[in-house]
Amino acid sequence: MPYVELLIFDLDGTVIDSKKDIANSVNLTFRDVGLPEKPHELIYTYVGNGVRQLIIDAVGSDDPKLIDDALDCFEQHYLSHLLDHTQLFPGIEDVLAHFEHKKTALVTNKPAHYTEKIIAGLNLSSAFDLILGAGPKMQLKPHPEMLLKTVSALNVDVKKTVMIGDSLNDIHAAKAAGVFSCGVGYGFGHAAELKTSEPDFLIESSVELTTLFS
Repeated sequence: MPYVELLIFDLDGTVIDSKKDIANSVNLTFRDVGLPEKPHELIYTYVGNGVRQLIIDAVGSDDPKLIDDALDCFEQHYLSHLLDHTQLFPGIEDVLAHFEHKKTALVTNKPAHYTEKIIAGLNLSSAFDLILGAGPKMQLKPHPEMLLKTVSALNVDVKKTVMIGDSLNDIHAAKAAGVFSCGVGYGFGHAAELKTSEPDFLIESSVELTTLFS
């Protein structure tokens, strides 16, 4: 097993199960803009590419005014409901405690203001050495920019870093940045799809991390 000094975690589908609050907020948005609601299982497939893309995919249109109106509505609803049902995946708290002697970071395509509110609400602010959410002009995963910023800020070699996430974006970003990749099969993605991207590691439960990178 590789020697790892830094573990970078994705947020949605890796550290937290947030899909119900996201789907509820999307459907509340649809009510406001006069669109029919969609099944939660379908909305879940849109998660992971940033909020704008989530809304574009969910609405099924690229009409600028409709997307902007929907984004404004979603912002209000999600900020009010992002901790209604969202919780840590089983074992994550123990995993973070296990790796407290190593550097850990949270890197997500979710906008920073949502991320910070969720992390504070779940009392995780002290669990990570760095938390990086999406911001203006920032390239989102699968672009490697967020990972490279994190590695540089924490002064760690890319060859001693692993990106842990549930989506193809996480695996592709890891490969582009030159860090190890670890797909998680318990999240929003599908293990079979993750396998196609050939991650360095693939796990089915969070506790497996403690055996891989100790």
